Amino acid sequence: MEVLYNSTRNNKIQVKASEAILKGLSDDSGLFVPDHIPALPKSLKELSGMTYQEVAYEIMSLYLTDFTEEELKSCIANAYDSKFDTAEIAPLVQADGVYFLELFHGATIAFKDMALSILPHLMIASARKNKVKNEIVILTATSGDTGKAALAGFAGVEGTRIIVFYPKSGVSPIQERQMVTQKGENTYVVGIHGNFDDAQSGVKRLFADKELAERMDRQGYQFSSANSINIGRLVPQIVYYVYAYGKLLADGKIGEGDKINVVVPTGNFGNILAAFYAKNMGLPINKLICASNDNKVLYDFFRTGVYDKNREFVLTSSPSMDILISSNLERLVYRIAGDDPEKNRDYMNALGGAGKYEITQEMREKLTDFYGGFASEEEAAQTIRAIQKESGYIIDTHTAVAACVYHKYAEETGDKTPAVIASTASPYKFTRSVMKAIDEKYDAMGDFDLVDELSSLSKVAVPRAIEEIRSAPVVHDHVCEKDEMKQAVETFLGL
Repeated sequence: MEVLYNSTRNNKIQVKASEAILKGLSDDSGLFVPDHIPALPKSLKELSGMTYQEVAYEIMSLYLTDFTEEELKSCIANAYDSKFDTAEIAPLVQADGVYFLELFHGATIAFKDMALSILPHLMIASARKNKVKNEIVILTATSGDTGKAALAGFAGVEGTRIIVFYPKSGVSPIQERQMVTQKGENTYVVGIHGNFDDAQSGVKRLFADKELAERMDRQGYQFSSANSINIGRLVPQIVYYVYAYGKLLADGKIGEGDKINVVVPTGNFGNILAAFYAKNMGLPINKLICASNDNKVLYDFFRTGVYDKNREFVLTSSPSMDILISSNLERLVYRIAGDDPEKNRDYMNALGGAGKYEITQEMREKLTDFYGGFASEEEAAQTIRAIQKESGYIIDTHTAVAACVYHKYAEETGDKTPAVIASTASPYKFTRSVMKAIDEKYDAMGDFDLVDELSSLSKVAVPRAIEEIRSAPVVHDHVCEKDEMKQAVETFLGL
């Protein structure tokens, strides 16, 4: 059955998958959501015998229904190849009484690779399908990982350009170096004086700027998005939850139909929303455990029904979660509002105005799939230290937030359901924070000395993504104020 995509703010806007991927954001600033969530296409046992690429086709073909089998399989083959350092693509590692789903084996050693390695191929196929003549300009705000993963995916892709804005003082040294050393004449990286929410809000304003869109069209350009608001990012993320369940089943860790808990360190809400979609497709997930850091706006939302961004913005050692406006939450709010665009629009207008909204009791009752928790900076550091000491396994700062919240959940509820933790980044991406958590003495060492020390301690080889930036020259040194983002775009495009 064909899946079409509605705007969360206007049900009369309905497009095909390829159109939703190209646009990124609806013209009314809503997000595209599927008009229905399809059921799993095969039995869990059948899925458990498939490769990652085979599972990807089974799941994505249900959502991207205007792609031919040949088009979709070509996109998948080009995405999940030798760019990943393991044939499994997303291996499971058992440690600390849980299963860590390692989503960081791609080109930029973060989970964003899982979707951003395929998005450029989906976008080019979508452009051909819709007879687009303009050059596609990918416009993205990043809290650290999306930026590099998008840059790596789109660099050198004919018919595209990519502009990435990131908070100049809000990413790790490794994250920043990965972005500013990115090669490719079609790439442009800009640090802004502000936080991630400033960058994200600025990007949304640029998407909504009709006058800019008209000028770009005259020059042969059009915007699209590589942020997790793009449905072409969200759909590929569903795949790895189905694949993980299949691996546990194939390895005899669970029986067919047994439930699992899924724990996700959460910032923009896309990764955990993908798990929610997987559950609604029929994957036996018990609880979706949403883990926040000290920016615990989502924790408060799940506990109180109030979403309130009016609070201090805290810079933490898990910067990809340093977010006060979780854009993908809009898709969940729309769903629990009964797919009512007017209700959802009222909530989003309130968020844009007073900076807060409160959902109804009836809507809160539809959130029982979720558990919200948070971990402080010290608790996350203690978790890294404890797991390394007990098992020798080293996790990054974001995964540590998730592991800590899971233990709080298990202690609070007594729930012994097998748990899968989405391990969203390699510890090499946040080497200083990780090594300092293990022992304060490491803080005196240089960044790349710490990389070698981490390799020695973990007995894991330094990833190619890190080796490449040791001596790579800086090619992007652009910095601007948060209200100068439009001028930066105009400069890059020569408008």
